[in-house]
Amino acid sequence: MFRFLHAADIHLDSAMVGLDLPEGTPLDQVRGATRRAFDNLVDLAIREQVAFVLLSGDIYDGDWKDFNTGIFFNRRMAQLKDARIAIYIVTGNHDAASQITKSLKPLENVHFFSHRKPETILLKELDVALHGQSFASRAVTDDLSANYPKAKSGMFNIGLLHTALSGREGHEPYAPCTVDGLKSKGYQYWALGHVHQREIVSEDPWIVFPGNIQGRHVRETGSKGCTLVTVDGDEVKVESADLDILRWNLCQVDVGGCNSTDEVCERVQAVFEKVLLEAEDRPLLARLELLGATAAHQQLKSQTAYWAEKFRGLAAGIGGSGIWLEKVKLKTTDEAHLETLTQGDDALAGLLKNLMDLEIDAGKISELDLEFSSFLSRLPAEIRGGEDPFDPTDPDQWNDIRNDIKDLLVARLLSAGERK
Repeated sequence: MFRFLHAADIHLDSAMVGLDLPEGTPLDQVRGATRRAFDNLVDLAIREQVAFVLLSGDIYDGDWKDFNTGIFFNRRMAQLKDARIAIYIVTGNHDAASQITKSLKPLENVHFFSHRKPETILLKELDVALHGQSFASRAVTDDLSANYPKAKSGMFNIGLLHTALSGREGHEPYAPCTVDGLKSKGYQYWALGHVHQREIVSEDPWIVFPGNIQGRHVRETGSKGCTLVTVDGDEVKVESADLDILRWNLCQVDVGGCNSTDEVCERVQAVFEKVLLEAEDRPLLARLELLGATAAHQQLKSQTAYWAEKFRGLAAGIGGSGIWLEKVKLKTTDEAHLETLTQGDDALAGLLKNLMDLEIDAGKISELDLEFSSFLSRLPAEIRGGEDPFDPTDPDQWNDIRNDIKDLLVARLLSAGERK
């Protein structure tokens, strides 16, 4: 009987760019989250006395700013060396041979699989055969698994591969392959990486994405960690193990039917209490989205900055490990109210009708001003990049902007009409 850990997508020292974090957010925890999660991985390996650790790509997040990233990694590998634990690694698109210009000599307990062709390592004392190939470049479009050897007879065969399989939403289709292709090799376990969401693709044989070990933005929600595998004869037990030190949550709150902002706040607070409990005593970074048709829509949209701070205050007052709102998005509607208002024949009704019918052709925006393209090229990188970028060529983003403008103008017009 032996055990091993399978992890992937460490993204050590990920910059976590594009985050709009409020004052008071534990920034040191956020910036150091990937290191602390990796510490948890090392501690778990030692505590469970695993025979070896498999890392299936994207150990780093691209080239290092300095050598501190590599030094940190080597020091943690030294801890595993002291515990007589070996580490076997295939590099992925973020730490491919062409992506990392700085390097430190690996410790003797760390083995990086070749990026030139598939390589097999035999652990004869465990009757285990490890098969893997690293990425030579950032964008690998060939099916690397096609050249992996057939299983070694009488051994427990494990394939390490950084891949999107036949495609996974939100992930580049690198090293594409099929489940049937992997099964044809006869291995008992495929240790995959690249996809940041945990997924057991198959149990016969085991084909597993462990997910990344620490969520880095609002598209990486929920618990994060690695996979602990126990092999006892012909029996294989696969368990997930949480490693993350903070969590992300997309809090979508349906406020449909709310007649006042007080009712909206009550629903938001109830969701905050629920998601904080699910975070299991970890700090929680969240994005709040309000959805649904509500009589409070115009009041919310007319003072978006005020309500964003109001909801941040609610989050801060929940207690426990705390909730920090990364962003607040108001996606509510007030269609029934507007439909009634636009039935009139006065000037206000006519203007509201025109606003509701307003359309924006994103493709023609640049024609409005000859210098528009030049203006867009000068936008700061943090606006055009990150995990929530502004893309001036995306019609959906212009539709969101148009709807925000409509709501703002409608709220102002309604307010003026009520004063009269």
